[in-house]
This record gives sequence, C-alpha cells and structure tokens, in this order.
Amino acid sequence: MIEPRLSAEMIVQSLLRKVNQEGGFAAILRKGDRISGAILIICVEKGKDPRLLEKMPSLDGPSTWQVIWPQSTDNKQDLDGYLERRSGFDPDLWLIELDVADAERLIAEMT
Repeated sequence: MIEPRLSAEMIVQSLLRKVNQEGGFAAILRKGDRISGAILIICVEKGKDPRLLEKMPSLDGPSTWQVIWPQSTDNKQDLDGYLERRSGFDPDLWLIELDVADAERLIAEMT
C-alpha cells in the first residue's frame, strides 16, 4: 500500500518557514519538480562547514535525512562540482541552503 506524502514544494516551504522562525536564513537555490522532486539541503552555520543532506528511503520504516557530504571516503570531490553534476543528472532536483544553528536537528523535527 502506498502511503500519502507531502509534495516536495510543501516540504520546502515548511522548512523555510521553520528556519525563519528559528532566526536562521533559508534560500531556494534551485527549484525542482513541485510534486516529487528530490530535495538536497546544504546546511551551514554562519556560512561555514557545509554539509549536504538528502532524504533516503529506508527498508524498515520511513525515509530519513542523511548526510551525504562531506564524504568520508578518499574521493574528495568539490561540493559545487558534485551539485552541478547532480543537477545535470536530475532536472527535477530542489537545492535548498540553510544557515541556522543545528540544522540537522531542525530538519529531523520536521519529518
């Protein structure tokens, strides 16, 4: 059975409102498909230490947000290069930037 889910645009708008309520800054860097586009979130704190999160499906429960950048492997790709390749591969992709303290906690609370 397929469970109902929020549209990508609604998730993004809710996230932007929540970050603003917390006193942070949020911006849509790239708009994707309104209904089902994947969402990548760049999390920074005072403009430093970027982390990239993506919602990943789970076999044993609901999807969860996982850090996919910085990479823990020896392959140290440039974040901008990765995002450019990813956007070229997935034209429906949303790219959001959050500058707020403890962004991962805030995102987890919303889902």
